[in-house]
Amino acid sequence: MNLKKFLPAIVAIVIFIAASVIYFHPVLKGQKIPQSDITQFQGMVKEIIDFRAENDAEPYWTGASFSGMPAYQISAYYPNDFVRSLDSLIRFLPRPADYTFLYFLSFFVLMLALKVEWRLAILGSLAFGFSTYLIIIFIPGHNAKAHAIGYMPLVLAGILWIFQRKYILGFLITGLSMALEIYANHIQMTYYLGFCLLILGIVEGINAIKQKTLPEFFKQVSIILIAVILGVGANSSRLLAMKEYADASTRGKSELTINPDGSPKEVTKGLDKDYITQFSYSKLETFNLFIPRFMGGGTVEKLDKNSEFYQLIEEKAGKKVADDYSKQVLTYWGDQPIVEAPAYIGAVIFFLFFLGIFLVKGRLKQWLVAATIFSILLSWGRNFEFLTNFFIDYVPLYNKFRAVSSIQVIAELCVPILGILALKNFFSSEISTEEKKNALKNAVYFFGGLIVFGFFAAHFSATFEGLRDDNYKDLPGLIDAVIADRKHLLFSDSIRSIIFMLIAATLLWFVLQNKLKQVFVFVGLGLLILVDQISVNKRYLNEDDFVSARKVEKPFTASEADKLILEDKSHFRVANFSTNLMEDGATSYFHQSIGGYHAAKMRRYQELFEYQIAKQNMQVLNMLNTKYFMIPDNNGVLQVQQNPEINGNVWFVNSLQKVQNATHEMNGLDSLDTKNQAVIDVSKFPDLKNYNVQKDSTATISLEKYGVTNLTYQSNSAKEQFAVFSEIYYDKGWNAYIDGKLVPHYRVNYVLRGLKIPAGNHTIIFKFEPKVIQQGSLISLSSYALLLLISVGWFFYEQKKGANN
Repeated sequence: MNLKKFLPAIVAIVIFIAASVIYFHPVLKGQKIPQSDITQFQGMVKEIIDFRAENDAEPYWTGASFSGMPAYQISAYYPNDFVRSLDSLIRFLPRPADYTFLYFLSFFVLMLALKVEWRLAILGSLAFGFSTYLIIIFIPGHNAKAHAIGYMPLVLAGILWIFQRKYILGFLITGLSMALEIYANHIQMTYYLGFCLLILGIVEGINAIKQKTLPEFFKQVSIILIAVILGVGANSSRLLAMKEYADASTRGKSELTINPDGSPKEVTKGLDKDYITQFSYSKLETFNLFIPRFMGGGTVEKLDKNSEFYQLIEEKAGKKVADDYSKQVLTYWGDQPIVEAPAYIGAVIFFLFFLGIFLVKGRLKQWLVAATIFSILLSWGRNFEFLTNFFIDYVPLYNKFRAVSSIQVIAELCVPILGILALKNFFSSEISTEEKKNALKNAVYFFGGLIVFGFFAAHFSATFEGLRDDNYKDLPGLIDAVIADRKHLLFSDSIRSIIFMLIAATLLWFVLQNKLKQVFVFVGLGLLILVDQISVNKRYLNEDDFVSARKVEKPFTASEADKLILEDKSHFRVANFSTNLMEDGATSYFHQSIGGYHAAKMRRYQELFEYQIAKQNMQVLNMLNTKYFMIPDNNGVLQVQQNPEINGNVWFVNSLQKVQNATHEMNGLDSLDTKNQAVIDVSKFPDLKNYNVQKDSTATISLEKYGVTNLTYQSNSAKEQFAVFSEIYYDKGWNAYIDGKLVPHYRVNYVLRGLKIPAGNHTIIFKFEPKVIQQGSLISLSSYALLLLISVGWFFYEQKKGANN
């Protein structure tokens, strides 16, 4: 083996490791970033982790959150999941340095697929990986999103190799990278990648028609599809479980026809349009892709002593108050609910993108420009309703995802690709100096003009007023001071972007004038890009955001209220009313909670909260076995209130209230005596249509043993009874057994389980036995085998074919 051949890759890997670790250098001391989503996740996953440790098995269910839900989307390890080992091999650095390394490495492979010289490939990789959006998503803990974004360039590399007729390499990389992409478990990002690939396919297809090479094109598409299918198939357990749960989650279709206030409910097959488009970029906000604080930056920014805000506070309240208050000023004046930071791609790399528009020819440019424009238009969401509504209403799966602004990840990927291709052509001897000069001038004129246009468009069309300006209304003149500072941020960062553009253009001009060698321009542009991006990134994520690993790994400390509840060793649930129940993963760390924290909770449970729990329906809280309420006193200290009216873990009812649809079932809970009655939608369970409960005042039933996936009950009655279990109904996994015999069970009270129990003494066991895991495991194993066998077989076939020729 020729070591020289691999030296560029080795150098690149060393640089990527160094860049990742240097930026996140506190990880070398064992420190971590306290991420809000991950903190909540640790509460949600605690019971699952404990189950693994005690049973050396996966539960695939948790009872600690939302009164119980599948664990597929929370934390689940699947059999035959070999891609997990491959991913661990790639992401060997401490988090989040592992994700930035993945960004760099994946993009580097893409650059090699595009035949970019290795030094430029390293430059492009750093530009992609240090894009502000890709860094700041670590702040809230969007690790799965970062994970999926990281593998996007690798998927593109494999597909481009196939289009370049490097079939074996392309097939193998496409299959493996797609397996890794799906494993990252952020379907929204993978879905957006699909749009990028579709646009690439359309461009290649049009070219095939023009060149009359459609048979070759269809062959390439077939190879791509087979590789993608095998990559997807390698994650079959994960995907099948996800698909099975999707219909029962908030991503599925609601059966209700009214809203909580009784008004008619709009029928949708996915998420509500307002929810989907809640995070939409305004048209002006798009300028922050290359002017970082065009719209004020993040929701809050730190302002210096020269700001109008600081000076007014200092004048009114003194220096100390001004120092404190100016650390978090509400500078953002867009209409998104919250913004961690602007999605800044970089002034330099965006300038190079424009250079590519004028210098790069052919299909790659057409694809990259079209994909970038496509992502920006869709990121406008409710601010470009015609296109957004079309996609929500007619494009499959689009209505399953929220935060449409995140589709800009396509632009995050395409802009640096075209920017580096522009440099590749700029340093190429095959393009005339005159053409390069014209392209450079046009890029300066158009990009510089766009910056100036954005600046004046904001000043002439915007009020610079923010959503939270009422926070400053009590101090006269403060809102005016903040608005003045917003205008200053826009001006200063517009000038900043122009300066970076001009420096980059000057470096390239010097090359054309033979005043600088290419190597110095490489270094100069590299430093310029890093200074441009990292200086912005450091405003939002830096060493001050790290804390000791202990604080992150054990984020929750039991309060006195928690300790008091933990003394009770029976099985029950807790409602923490000191916070939003449906955004509370912390309580699940210590207790079985009726609340939780997850974007894809069970739809019926979310509806139960909106229609009943939010209205403080005590009968519903009783049927959920809510034994303790945690309520803050006037000083904010948590107090514990015990609920003496709970129904318990299981009880017999005297009658069934039969209804014909979900709406009537939900309405039935308004006045239902849950201890004695149960409401059931007999349109779903017709065998109970004529069933009547026989009263037996001496009948007893109780929970004997609670396990996450196995619950045992004992019953005794003189007549057949109908029992209601304070456990969430999910028929795609939970099975009921009476004395070892499988029997049907039913959904009652909108979310709970019900069961007919014959007379006599009986043992009732509920087991969680999801078939989808075993089915998916077999498909996964087969997909791995086919991907490997096809690649190896194809390789030897080509070798033999070459030897015969």
